[in-house]
Amino acid sequence: MPDAATTLLSPDVPWLTLLLVWPLVGAAALWALPAGRSGPAADGTATGARRWSRHVALGVALVELLLGVAALLAFDTGAAGTHQLVETHGWIPQLGVSYALGVDGVGLSLVLLSVLLVPVVILAAWREQGSGAAPTDRLRHYLALVLVLTTFMVGVFAARDVFLFYVLFEAMLIPVYFMIGAFGGPQRRYAAVKFLLFSLAGGLVMLAGVIVLYLQGPGGPQGFLTENLVGLDLPAGTERWLFLAFFVAFAVKAPMFPVHTWLPDAAEQAPAGTSTLLVGVLDKVGTFGMLTLCLPLFPEASRWAAPVVVALAVVSILYGALLALGQQDLFRLVAYTSVSHFGFIVLGIFAMQSTSVAGSSFYMVNHGLSTGALFLLVGFLAARRGSVRIADFGGLQKVTPVLAGTFLVVGLSALSLPGLSTFVSELLVLVGSFGAYRAAAVVATLGVVLAAVYVLWTYQRVFTGPVRDDLAATRDLGGRERWVVGPLIALMLVLGVVPGPALRLVDEPAAETVRQVGGEVPPGEVLVLDGDDEGSDQ
Repeated sequence: MPDAATTLLSPDVPWLTLLLVWPLVGAAALWALPAGRSGPAADGTATGARRWSRHVALGVALVELLLGVAALLAFDTGAAGTHQLVETHGWIPQLGVSYALGVDGVGLSLVLLSVLLVPVVILAAWREQGSGAAPTDRLRHYLALVLVLTTFMVGVFAARDVFLFYVLFEAMLIPVYFMIGAFGGPQRRYAAVKFLLFSLAGGLVMLAGVIVLYLQGPGGPQGFLTENLVGLDLPAGTERWLFLAFFVAFAVKAPMFPVHTWLPDAAEQAPAGTSTLLVGVLDKVGTFGMLTLCLPLFPEASRWAAPVVVALAVVSILYGALLALGQQDLFRLVAYTSVSHFGFIVLGIFAMQSTSVAGSSFYMVNHGLSTGALFLLVGFLAARRGSVRIADFGGLQKVTPVLAGTFLVVGLSALSLPGLSTFVSELLVLVGSFGAYRAAAVVATLGVVLAAVYVLWTYQRVFTGPVRDDLAATRDLGGRERWVVGPLIALMLVLGVVPGPALRLVDEPAAETVRQVGGEVPPGEVLVLDGDDEGSDQ
């Protein structure tokens, strides 16, 4: 007779639906909190039940994290290349749309990244106030939007129905638009509209592709299920146009050069927590879509487009790194570093080698940890100085040693220092890509050198040298702030030293994806695509 723990952690429990519904319940609870006594208290804080909105939001996020851990325990890592925790129900059968959820190792990794960053972001925003409405009441609306966004983030990584994926892909824009436009900096409305227009344009192109793909498929009540659309015998021209329709939307979301220009503006104007979720999680939807939709659905077109996409990825790596070197705004600097890092991820995906694809999958998680932590630390600097211009800082390591130390460790992770998690994923991408696109891999290594320059130069200008007189009384990281960045740094260290458990989640999905695009995965060797004689032993 199975024990209670085994029953509770059974894969038959609808874990993914629970992960989708619970944040919505939390958001509704926040919006429903009664106001209590009207007006602020003597100490300037809001009164009544709404003053507990931060605690409610954090509690909801922590329960969501526990649900994510339970889903991981119910997941069979030995079969990570197959979709598990599967749920399939009819939604709009007349149109072939299903409520279909399921995750392989890559999807589960990104779901876990999402539910990990949300409580961190809530804790980081604990004392953010803003103007206008009562501070706690204003924050209540922001935290409710964060929880709504959590549902969409989890859903898009778990969707097994192409139409459901598209709906969630577009639905994410709504909370992010308000999180930037209502709670951001002086140019927040411009940044929010630019983000929305770029994303909607890419999404509309993708919608056309979704409709045509359905018409080319078997149809029926489950005509949009991904497993029913993989392996279609499409005319070459049709397949290539469909690939482009999906790829354009994902390139905007990623973001890749030359459709990246919305990101620096959004990152500069958004609150630090919004930028953390936007770049740390939401932008991964672009590379996740390339990996899980573009390659399996359009294998011939993916091979056809791979040389151009790889070239664009290398341009993104170098372009993002060079622009990061020239930035004076810390938020914009971190945004441009992400353009460079996403170039590495796309390079690994379209090199179509099992090693490089696994590296890119692992890179998505590691980039979320390091870049999310960087955005949060820049937010802490902005809260202390009232500015994020590099020229307004100097000598802070003497007065804020903990802040300086955490910034340095996170920065070293961003430049892929050995011993930290990003190093493992970046090495796998470069080694795997070298077997298929040797020149591209060699040129891409310049991005590693440039990363060392922009990270260390930024640290030097902000934290070293004589202390500016107006910074002499700057406070160091407090207990709450240490809890914000501490878990992220701990994970960077653990995954850098012991990456095996995480790699087991992405290895088999990578091999399966490569097989779907017509490649082979010889045991103990770097993948050699059909007709490619440049593979080598690992």
